[in-house]
Amino acid sequence: QAQLVESGGGLVQAGGSLRLSCAASGRTLSSYIMGWFRQAPGKEREFVAAIRWTGGHILYANSVEGRFTISGDNAKNVVFLQMNSLKPEDTAAYYCAAGSGTYYGSDHPRTYNYWGQGTQVTVSS
Repeated sequence: QAQLVESGGGLVQAGGSLRLSCAASGRTLSSYIMGWFRQAPGKEREFVAAIRWTGGHILYANSVEGRFTISGDNAKNVVFLQMNSLKPEDTAAYYCAAGSGTYYGSDHPRTYNYWGQGTQVTVSS
């Protein structure tokens, strides 16, 4: 069973930057899409960004468009999330996800059948 491992979270002041990384380990992962979701305390998990390897299609949530950049390497099963101009409302646990099954939409959690354990991002005001 393939596993996703995130890294790069931490504490940063508002306006600062962080870069999250996610790598697949264990059994070879054959995914057609990888993405990032986040969940703040007391809130539902929400979509952040995704990249589809075929065609390089990228989708961002409106709340992060222009501030966050997703990138990755399909052959290496790694994906990154560069987060700039961070705001306190970006504080959340960030989860990496990968999909190899049915496509329900890049922003739909059901598209993703592999999930990481999450990495905490805290933005202070």
